[in-house]
Amino acid sequence: MNGRIAIFTDDPGWHGKQLRLAFASRGYTCDYVSLTECRFAIESGRIPIFIPGFEQALPDAVFVRGVPGGSLEEVVLYLDILHALKAMGIPVYNDGHAVERSVDKGMTSFLLHNAGLPTPMTWVLRDRAEALSIAETELKKGNLLISKPLFGSQGEGIRRIEKMTDLFWLTSSHGVYYLQRFVHCEGVGFSDNRVFVINGRAVAAMRRRGKFWLNNVARGATCELIDLDPEMVDLAVKATAALAMDYAGVDIIRDTEGRCTIIEVNSIPAWKGLESVCDVNIAELMAEDLITRHINKNTPKKIAAVS
Repeated sequence: MNGRIAIFTDDPGWHGKQLRLAFASRGYTCDYVSLTECRFAIESGRIPIFIPGFEQALPDAVFVRGVPGGSLEEVVLYLDILHALKAMGIPVYNDGHAVERSVDKGMTSFLLHNAGLPTPMTWVLRDRAEALSIAETELKKGNLLISKPLFGSQGEGIRRIEKMTDLFWLTSSHGVYYLQRFVHCEGVGFSDNRVFVINGRAVAAMRRRGKFWLNNVARGATCELIDLDPEMVDLAVKATAALAMDYAGVDIIRDTEGRCTIIEVNSIPAWKGLESVCDVNIAELMAEDLITRHINKNTPKKIAAVS
């Protein structure tokens, strides 16, 4: 075997197995590790980052498949581990900064807008009275709003505000309100598009059709293969670059007037639904990209404990 990869995840599942197989075919073994088990140990004569199974030498690279939730301090510690590994020359795919940018929906919205990319009108603020005022103004204009937790995934905690009485249920997420204008998709029913980008190239795309306005596969949406539409590909690639990611799942809606809008950029996207409708092996492509661009250029690449 050429080396060892640490896959950070609390639930390896199908995705972990696919990555393990992809790396094994290239001569690398993989260990599943939870970030909750990692820590700093700043002591003389030893590696300052403790990763279970890598006590004698840090991994050749780290693949981030999951960052656990928790308190602010816990999440900061997990991200600090990723930052520290990168500082020590260990490739981290996607790295801590990419994860930070995408897990924070407010920063994602800002970075997309700042890069000149189309994304829905969004407000992120602390003041409840101001949040209610914004929501009321939008409703009076005939717009619907989405209220989201600043941190979250797979549709957890998301509500659609459709009428004035819904404002009674408007709640903050740990003191922060994230409001976004709802985008009505073209055609019949509810759908959006997921474009998967690896190293600046769109490799596959699918349309997700939801049973209601939320189009997450984890919540019952069905998948169908679509062609790589040039406009969506361009937006997805630019969005991934704006958030400085190695790979990403970019969610795009084409609205009722035919305009494309970027809804979300995922730094730890699932791809089981995508692979169910296409013949692209996503894990193989990511393993090849990680090894080619990040591991092979790092020499010497082993950081070992001082004996």
